[in-house]
Amino acid sequence: MRYSKEHKLETHARIVKKASVRLREKGAHGIGVADLMKDAGLTHGGFYAHFDSREALVIEAFAYAMDRSTDRWRQLAGQAAPDQRLATIVDSYLSPQHRDNPGHGCAVPALGAEIARESPKTRKVFAAKLDQMIEMMSEQFHGGPSKSARKQAMAALATMMGTIVLARAAGNGELSEELLSAGREAVLVRAAAPKPTASKAEAPKRGARKPTAKKAATKAVSPAKN
Repeated sequence: MRYSKEHKLETHARIVKKASVRLREKGAHGIGVADLMKDAGLTHGGFYAHFDSREALVIEAFAYAMDRSTDRWRQLAGQAAPDQRLATIVDSYLSPQHRDNPGHGCAVPALGAEIARESPKTRKVFAAKLDQMIEMMSEQFHGGPSKSARKQAMAALATMMGTIVLARAAGNGELSEELLSAGREAVLVRAAAPKPTASKAEAPKRGARKPTAKKAATKAVSPAKN
């Protein structure tokens, strides 16, 4: 039986979606092609009609998951007041719900360590998707130059993703809750910290003494020498 192009595209998308969940739950090497195809309601033999290799499916699956995370952050930001957008994203990310549901959560804490051991092609795609996450997050840091906002976004994401890794490793008890709380506080307190306005060149030198009012006035009215 021959299927239409639309049917093949729908099937391909279903495989990627199912695989993205299973990979986040079991890891990049925790589930085989036969199981991935079974989850999608297909036979093992149909795999190569959609993908050139297992690596191709893995790349598409985690790229799909990362895109979903970025889209969700953008949706959350769009529903919040401007000064609450970052907090809304952070609270949703560093939550017990996200900690306890890796299959439908961010792919970076779930697969990041494994992706680092994958092929250069896989790492390149991963890096491009991560850069998109950083750019989206940098939009939530206002009041400074774009380069500064990007650095803040990188630090925030590193803190958030590392916190989820530790919170999952600690289980769902008191320590895990403390880790989530500490992660939220670390990101939001840093984001709210006032930025210095004076440059080093403008700052007074240590030990330098300001002229007294009397000396300043004498200097101002002293006659110029011919």
